[in-house]
Amino acid sequence: MDTSKEQSKADILIEALPYFQQFYGSTVLVKFGGSAMEDMNRAFDVLRDVAFMKIAGLKPIVVHGGGKAINAELAKAGVQPRFINGLRYTDTDTIRVVDKVLHNVVNADLVNFLRDELHMDTAAVSGKNILRCQKITTKDAETGADLDLGFVGKVVNVDTPQIEWILARNQLPVIAPLACDQNNAIYNINADMAACEIASELKVRKLVFLSDVPGVLRDPKDPSSLISSIHCDEVEELIASGVISGGMIPKIRSARDAVNAGVGQVHMIDGRLRHSLLLEIFTKEGVGTQILP
Repeated sequence: MDTSKEQSKADILIEALPYFQQFYGSTVLVKFGGSAMEDMNRAFDVLRDVAFMKIAGLKPIVVHGGGKAINAELAKAGVQPRFINGLRYTDTDTIRVVDKVLHNVVNADLVNFLRDELHMDTAAVSGKNILRCQKITTKDAETGADLDLGFVGKVVNVDTPQIEWILARNQLPVIAPLACDQNNAIYNINADMAACEIASELKVRKLVFLSDVPGVLRDPKDPSSLISSIHCDEVEELIASGVISGGMIPKIRSARDAVNAGVGQVHMIDGRLRHSLLLEIFTKEGVGTQILP
């Protein structure tokens, strides 16, 4: 037996001990989708990290997307995806497909893996049951006119007692990001925004976004230019200077708003990096960008 190798493993666990103690009993919301779910083996690696967190005494919540699976099913059904200002236009046929795929395919795969392979007591949660929304539009860049997005909404209410009830039963909630309006019509919800609203209402200790970038980079072409920490009052300055741009702007602003609403910290990490979730939470250096009060 190579005792030095085994001792090194033990040293790593001991190094993580203060973080286990610090975050024991804390609620952590993990949102992942996009490239982190394009390869289900990669998604399952993330779930292993989530299971580790639960065994270590944290209370993880998973909110997932499912864009690739939705696009594949739409193509099979002959429905052409249409995007307006980066938002999916969602007509009646599209919302039916989104509803079916998010619940019967993506959510089911994640929940089954957690239950069958990792032996986690898991609760499949539909956003339709816990999220209330209102319809949104987007602006035409040239005319400023409102552009219809179909069944696309923003969350205006979260049934936090239901989520807290699941956590109190020591279950791991896996949430599909759909919502219903006051007339019970089903709406597509941006998963990042849904995660921020749920995290804000629950005032979770940490909100973690897994994406396909290491975090916020001063130079997008230079991974070594990663900004490890951003305080809320620095966000607009970084946007004005162009450091935060494109699709990262609404995500960082939502993260800032979540922190201002009571979320302890928001983390942006690379879901393609194996065990990035554990490295960010249970090591001193971390691997991504954290948004702080």
